Amino acid sequence: MLENKRIIVTGAARGMGEATVIAYVSAGAHVVAMDINDESGAAVVAEANKKGPGQAIYQHIDIADKDSVFAAFDQAATHLGGLDALAHPAAIQAGADPSRVNVDDWDQMFAVNVRGTMLTNQAAFHHMKASGGGSIINFGSISGQRAEPSAASYSAAKGAVHSWTRSSAAAWGGDKIRVNAILPAMATPMYLEAMALMTDAQSDASYWMNHHSISLGEKYGDPLTDLGPVMVFFASDASRFITGQLIPVDGGQTNTR
Repeated sequence: MLENKRIIVTGAARGMGEATVIAYVSAGAHVVAMDINDESGAAVVAEANKKGPGQAIYQHIDIADKDSVFAAFDQAATHLGGLDALAHPAAIQAGADPSRVNVDDWDQMFAVNVRGTMLTNQAAFHHMKASGGGSIINFGSISGQRAEPSAASYSAAKGAVHSWTRSSAAAWGGDKIRVNAILPAMATPMYLEAMALMTDAQSDASYWMNHHSISLGEKYGDPLTDLGPVMVFFASDASRFITGQLIPVDGGQTNTR
């Protein structure tokens, strides 16, 4: 389904980024996997290449740094011979009560999650325009759709990603570049680590806030089997008439309007 597609994946070292790299290589794509964690990112690429039939290489990136982003994307596009799709799962997450958010933590959240989305999307836009179009797949969150009293800065940042996705989709449609955002509920390593540290009371609260509303089994999905095929679809020509959308991939946890 993705034979000869030229794709960049950020946040490739673990979790949803790792699953996306594996799914794309399995579908026949040529992938440049990017992360700030070089050792883990290279290991993901090596594992994906064992299975094929596509091929991946690894490159370092700091998505919050403009020079790093544009240099990495230029290098990747040169290697690939152009760019057809960007999958952008890279992000950070942290809890913060609104009354206790400090400026440094707020700025870091927005630097990575919002500025990182803007920079990677801009870099991808220029290469996709030269290639005649393409697909940008950002990552939003239910947190950007609802009140998050224990993660206020993360919620605000993801809300900004949603707004950016709609605006860039409207701006770039004339260049045949579509921009959508996935809102996932996946059992990533980060999620599992956080759950393991919860007290019984916190675990119970998490169930009622996050799991109870997942109609397909009241549990988070598997990144490879539940998210991977969706990522393949949005990178493929089959999604050519979908843009500006927030797409929940969450077993029914939420809906968008």
